[in-house]
Amino acid sequence: MSQIFNFSAGPAMFPAAVLRQAQEEFLDWNHTGMNVMEMSHRGAEFQSIFKQTEADLRELMAIPDNYQVLFLQGGASAQFSAIPMNMLRGKKSADYFNTGQWSEKAIAEARRYCDVNIVASSEDDEFNSIPDKSSWTFNPDAAYVHYTPNETIHGLEFDSIPDTGDVPLIADLSSTILSRPIDVSKFALIYAGAQKNIGPAGLTLVIVRDDFIGDVLQGTPTTFNYKIQADYKSMYNTPPTYALYLSGLVFQWLKDLGGLATMAKINQRKAEKLYAAIDHSDFYQNLVEKQYRSWMNVVFTLNDASLDEDFLTEARKVGLIALKGHRSIGGIRASIYNAMPEEGVDALITFMSDFAQKNQV
Repeated sequence: MSQIFNFSAGPAMFPAAVLRQAQEEFLDWNHTGMNVMEMSHRGAEFQSIFKQTEADLRELMAIPDNYQVLFLQGGASAQFSAIPMNMLRGKKSADYFNTGQWSEKAIAEARRYCDVNIVASSEDDEFNSIPDKSSWTFNPDAAYVHYTPNETIHGLEFDSIPDTGDVPLIADLSSTILSRPIDVSKFALIYAGAQKNIGPAGLTLVIVRDDFIGDVLQGTPTTFNYKIQADYKSMYNTPPTYALYLSGLVFQWLKDLGGLATMAKINQRKAEKLYAAIDHSDFYQNLVEKQYRSWMNVVFTLNDASLDEDFLTEARKVGLIALKGHRSIGGIRASIYNAMPEEGVDALITFMSDFAQKNQV
């Protein structure tokens, strides 16, 4: 089979080395005669996998000791509810940035539990920029501030961590986690769905500071209670064991690569060369303000939208798949998460140039 480069926004491609290792261990992990998915989650074999997975993640992200690492289920979307349930802590309102559709979903869910103050919104700009900091309006009495550092649909990314003063900061890092170093201590809580840079869909990561667990809204479901999940070490119920195992292999792969500082250099290089190809062409365009362009999700359009389907069809023929833009906005979207090798980005750039030459009026 010829080389395939999968630009899906999620579930996304895996590092080839991880898939090969999982294949080698599929029928017999570490001479146990079992696949990991067959193991008891409380047995010694899986417990060794679990502990190493958490240790490697803590090392990669330099997670301080006063933070709990929870491996949960329900996707990042379940956390849209779990966060106000756990983090309001007696307060009646929370601050949210609105910078795209995932922000909007988080806001809609939070409004079920509290008043929501919109700190800033990119909606009027069609989510092509982040409002100037001078226009941000924080509520000093908010329980927390929530933001989505990277919006996958519009390819919009914050260029820095918002300064929220004494109000706890929460981030949905689903699409940027592990793509570069980040100072975990600046956050009260970080959460992320796994299916982009961590592992398979079905696993959700929550990193929460110790002093923000234990005071939940009345009626909070047991499985949404961070204190209970922490007390049970993410095993109040059966965790997604195989997803945890595969995520652990991804963490090992990142460590072998040189860690997140090395990954950041690679990701920045990939993004810059793809944006350069767009900007230096009169055939393609990206409308996102340059300062806020996503490293992970490069969204662009063809100047002649009638050629979109031809572009996608021809791209598939040369092994460049899942490039169709989100159904809500159309166009083209190349998601270039950690597992996308530079050669995949180079192949896309070459194809884009060839396609433009063939179809230039």
